[in-house]
This record gives sequence, structure tokens and C-alpha cells, in this order.
Amino acid sequence: MKTDLLAVAIGDLLRAKHLKLALAESCTGGLVASHITDVPGSSEYFLGSVVAYAYEAKEGLLDVSHDLLLQHGAVSDAITRELARNARSKFAADIAIGVTGIMGPGGATPTKPLGLTYIALAAPETEWCRRFVWHGDRLQNKSASARQALEILYEYLESR
Repeated sequence: MKTDLLAVAIGDLLRAKHLKLALAESCTGGLVASHITDVPGSSEYFLGSVVAYAYEAKEGLLDVSHDLLLQHGAVSDAITRELARNARSKFAADIAIGVTGIMGPGGATPTKPLGLTYIALAAPETEWCRRFVWHGDRLQNKSASARQALEILYEYLESR
């Protein structure tokens, strides 16, 4: 399904299920929110997004633990779950998605390769976090991350 049609399908499901969505984006820089808000009427189900790129923003805007950031780094399962969980809480949303990653061309380490991305979903009854490694350039990796965040959200909504 094309990304624009996926965003429409997500909107239809959120509307039909009377659910509200929030986002916490880092590496995607607001691209997931852009796809969501490209759909007319998205204000019915989309509460908002925080683009928390720096550690200071993650800590100050989304209450991500400083110790957790130091222990795991921003691109990790633990931080991504915290981004999603805290965005859900801050916006009083039913569902939230968190995204962090290393889009390139720099930033990779021996244990965290270029293209590494974590995407988490937080909902009342569940929490998911998935790991991906993309192999494109910076813009391709951002696009793949945003697309996958939408696919994870759609998968959750279809199963609910």
C-alpha cells in the first residue's frame, strides 16, 4: 500500500475506533506526523507530535531518563519505548509511536550500525518495539523509518 493510502487507512481506523494518536520522533524529524497530517480531517484523531532530536529535548520535553540515555544511548529499545510511553502520557493519547535511529552518513558505532532504527508503539494493553537496519542514504533511511512506523501503527489498529 502506498504511504499516502496507508495514512488514510490509519486515519479511517483511528476514527472508527475513536482513538487518539501522539508521536515522539527523533530521526524522522516529523516525517511521520507529516504523513498523518497530509490526510484531511486528521485533527479528529491526531493530537500532536514532539520532535525530540537532542538528548536535552528528549529529557526536557518527554521526561526521558538522563541515566537511561547514558546507559543505553538514544538509539535503543529502552529509549524508544520510553519516547512512545511518555508521548502517550503527555498527550493523553490512546496510542503513541516513538522513533529513534542513526540516519547517516555519520553517527554509526561498532555496535550501532548506520541505518539502525527502533520504532515503538505504546497502547493501554500493549507495548511493542522493533529494530530495523536500513541501507539507504539519509533521506531514504528517514523515509523507510517513517513508512515502517505507519506500518506498525496500521498492524496494531488492524489487530485491535
